[in-house]
Amino acid sequence: MRKVTFGRFLAALSAAAVLAPQVQAETLTDALVMAYRHSHLLEENRAVLRAADEGVAQSVSALRPVLNFVAQGKVQTPATAATYYNNLYGTLALSASMTLYDFGRTRAGINAAKETVLATREALVGVEQQVLLSAVSAYLGVLQNSQTVSLQQNNVNVLKQELKATQDKFDVGEVTKTDVAQAQAALAQASAGLVAARGNYEVAREAFKAATGSYPTKLSPPPTAPATAKNLAAAQAIAVREHPSVLQAQHQVEAAKWNVERAKDGTRPNLSATAEAGIDNKSNSGNTLSVTLTQPIYAGGKISSAYRQAVANSDQAMAALMQTTVGVQQNVDNAWSQLSVARSSIVANREQVRAAQVAFEGVREEAKLGSRTTLDVLTAEQTLLNAKVSLVNAETTQEQAVYSLLASMGLLTADHLKLGVPSYDPAAYYNAVRHAPASGLSSQAKALDRIMKRIAGQ
Repeated sequence: MRKVTFGRFLAALSAAAVLAPQVQAETLTDALVMAYRHSHLLEENRAVLRAADEGVAQSVSALRPVLNFVAQGKVQTPATAATYYNNLYGTLALSASMTLYDFGRTRAGINAAKETVLATREALVGVEQQVLLSAVSAYLGVLQNSQTVSLQQNNVNVLKQELKATQDKFDVGEVTKTDVAQAQAALAQASAGLVAARGNYEVAREAFKAATGSYPTKLSPPPTAPATAKNLAAAQAIAVREHPSVLQAQHQVEAAKWNVERAKDGTRPNLSATAEAGIDNKSNSGNTLSVTLTQPIYAGGKISSAYRQAVANSDQAMAALMQTTVGVQQNVDNAWSQLSVARSSIVANREQVRAAQVAFEGVREEAKLGSRTTLDVLTAEQTLLNAKVSLVNAETTQEQAVYSLLASMGLLTADHLKLGVPSYDPAAYYNAVRHAPASGLSSQAKALDRIMKRIAGQ
């Protein structure tokens, strides 16, 4: 039998430890990636974008010929039983029609649809920011409540020791029953606080699952906060230039302008052509080709009303852009203020924790000498706990404020944060449908079919 020395045993134990699977802590980046990949809200709004893409395809199709198969049967009356067959007519035909010129109405509609697509893309970016900010909040919420649970648990442990010490003093007659009751009440209050903290932690875990798709494991402390801006003015300038809500409103203004042009052209003529080839039940064939020019003269006020409506919608879009810009700037200002307050609060809370710790230790030592009461010790312990919880809350608020500021600037995106996850390409589907391919009839249609299968497989 081979002898196993102590040294060999240690070597084998070390090797096993190396080979054993290591449970790595989950980072904030991991949470953001999971949220980006598994968000149903993102999937919903990507489908909304694809629907907007189809608006361009439908507008483009208005400039193309329409081919129809037409089957028709009719009976010329009056007809008797004897003449019924002779009076029965049936035709089969192919009919093609096409708008030749409409003085820019269709082209304006295409441009309006394109601007709507661009606006919808920016709305999708806004949803992406919302999803990522929710993931940040959920991650920080789990960390905050986890630390609060630890503080409350430590507080319970300290108060248990305090109760035992007070009971021992009571047994030898150094303190009264009132001191014991005070220690018991403090412990009961701390136990209730621990239960509440654990409940809040479970709520935070559920929020994390809703935001990322899975429950949290071991979470790492948040990384170094990403850079924002040098000052408030710079942050507001970036927001006006980059925020998706502002960009969305800008494209909506352009779409509204094109809709005004389309409505204005409603009073102009329309030139179209129709060609038809067919055969009837008498074996008579015929071909026809016609060109038609129509000019609205009177439409009951509908055309004028449509133009006024388009102008009003354009005015509304312009006002909405101005209001959106004001709101974005205000949100930046609020986020900047919250971040500044949070940073100042952390400095103050750290000093509060330091002072409360010194005070607690001093009161406890004085109580041992009989110059302080049990209530003084319990009060000092509660003050120290409150200071520590306040510090945890302030640190969480600061982290949250950084990402809220990024979101208010329009920079809380997967690309800007460099999450390393393949980003959704909003142009892929658009490029496949913008020329309005018919299914199976072109290379573009085949490419579209592949995209649709890939989307369905997600």
